[in-house]
Amino acid sequence: MKNILVATDFSDNAYCALFYATKLLASRPCTFYILNTYSELSILRGKTLPPIGGKKYLHQLEIDSKEQLTHIKHKIVLDNSNPQHRFEVISQKGDLANIITEKIETLQIDLVTMGNKGLTEAADIFFGSNTIKVANTINQCPVLAIPGELDFKPIKEIAFVTDFIKGCNKNTLAPLMYLASLCSAAIRIMHVDEKEILNETQEFNRKEIEGLFQVIEHSFHWTRSFDDKAKVIDIFLKKFEVDMYAMVNQKRGIIEKLTKEHVIKDISMYSHIPFLILPTRD
Repeated sequence: MKNILVATDFSDNAYCALFYATKLLASRPCTFYILNTYSELSILRGKTLPPIGGKKYLHQLEIDSKEQLTHIKHKIVLDNSNPQHRFEVISQKGDLANIITEKIETLQIDLVTMGNKGLTEAADIFFGSNTIKVANTINQCPVLAIPGELDFKPIKEIAFVTDFIKGCNKNTLAPLMYLASLCSAAIRIMHVDEKEILNETQEFNRKEIEGLFQVIEHSFHWTRSFDDKAKVIDIFLKKFEVDMYAMVNQKRGIIEKLTKEHVIKDISMYSHIPFLILPTRD
C-alpha cells in the first residue's frame, strides 16, 4: 500500500483517521492524499445553514477548504514526523463518493481511509452515512473506517467475518493479508452459521481461505446464529480482543444486513474497532 486517500470534513474523527493510517503504515513509504469536498449544500464555518446558491458562496467554500487543508497538512507533518511519508492535499467541488472513485483511478489509490462519524452526524449513529455511501460506491480498493477519536495501538488480532459464499479469493483478500503480514497479526475467521453444515461452494471457499492464509497465523470459528448477527459478532470480537475486523462488501451481503438492524447503534464494536471493508474482486 503506497497511495492512501484520506477523506476529511475537518472533524476530530477525520483527523484521527489520518493519524491512525500513518501509524498503521509507519514502516512503509507512503503518499497520503488528504481530500476535502464541498458543494452548494456545504456549511461554512461559523454558519448554521448554507445560503441558496451563489458563486460567491462557493468561492468562499473553496478558500475555506484550502485553508483548512493547509492547516491539517502542517499538523500531521508535526505529529507524524515520518521521513517515509509524504502528504498532498486536494480540495474539490462535487460529490464525495464520485470524487473518491475518480481519484482512486488517477492517483492509483490502494486504500481509502475515513472516520465513521462526521461533523454533522449524531453520536449514536454507528457508521457515518458518507462512509457507507463510499463503501457501497467504490469497488477498486478497500475502505478503512476509523471510529471516534481512537488512539492507535498495534494490530495483533484481526477478525474476518465471512459467509464463505463470495469474496474468498486471493484478489479480494489481498489487502487483509497484507495488513496482517505488515502487523504480524493473527486472523480469526468467523462464520455465523445459519445452517448446520457448509454447502459445496462454502466448503470450497473455506479451503481456499485456508490455503491463502497458510503463512499467516489464523483459526476458524463457527458461531450459530441464535441471536441477531450484530450481537453474535460483538461477542466474538470481545472474546478475542480484536484490534480490527474485516468483511467483504457485496450486494445483499452481511454488511447490508447489519446496517438495517436497528440494534447496531447500541453495539460497542462499531464504536471502538477499526473496520476494513473489502470490495468483491474476481
